[in-house]
Amino acid sequence: MRKTTLILMAALALGACAKKTERVTFDGVYFPLKSKKASDDRQDFVVTVRKAEQNLELAREAGRYEGTRYCLQNFGTSEIDWSQGPDAEDGTVMLSGGSLTFRGRCSLW
Repeated sequence: MRKTTLILMAALALGACAKKTERVTFDGVYFPLKSKKASDDRQDFVVTVRKAEQNLELAREAGRYEGTRYCLQNFGTSEIDWSQGPDAEDGTVMLSGGSLTFRGRCSLW
């Protein structure tokens, strides 16, 4: 019994040390973000910004942030060639099911 209690306490202590993921907000608004490679070439990626209907302008900035984060993590660069990006003119950015989708390519030197 004593051994089981010690093992349980050790597991709880290690669990408390786990790094929590901080939510990134944009002017106080949280958007769930997802980025992934778009093809076999990891330089091509897709970013999805969920709950974009909360604020379209901030959702665009959230998409830019996530694209930059993807390129920095995978290639160490923040340069992006957007094919369907957050700087598109109003009316050309389409919401689908409350989400925005952006596509880009990480630019290497």
